[in-house]
Amino acid sequence: MNCRANLLFLLAVLVLPLAACSPKIYGALQLVDADMIPIPVATESPEGTIVNMINTTASLEKASHSVSADKMGNFQSGKRALSKGTYKVEASRIGYATVTQTVQLGYFTKQELKLRLKKIHEGRRKSIGSAKSDEDKIINPGEVNIRPPSM
Repeated sequence: MNCRANLLFLLAVLVLPLAACSPKIYGALQLVDADMIPIPVATESPEGTIVNMINTTASLEKASHSVSADKMGNFQSGKRALSKGTYKVEASRIGYATVTQTVQLGYFTKQELKLRLKKIHEGRRKSIGSAKSDEDKIINPGEVNIRPPSM
């Protein structure tokens, strides 16, 4: 009987750490200028940059998880927030081009990502305040759909 109890204890010790290991996405993002030269953290911190993790193979309730980067650009998914599947990891920040990577996660997979967000050159913008007509205020003609979808 004692041998059986020892065997069950040993099995529990081996299985519990595996149960605590859920899939995880973590890494760092870096802000770069238009020439792909890193922007110093002292100049502009990546803090608050949103990293969306979208499971393209899961049910709708478990399909999305998002986190924010810290001052140094580090991010990681929450404990038990992700499940097995294919993820589109998307980092976005105003003034920077959105970066997307696809990641395949297993039951115990930990995936590290290095994301580089490239600064967008500000082009000449037309001021809406100086527009003479409503037609001049349309920023992306042909892409606006103001009608609700039909049921």
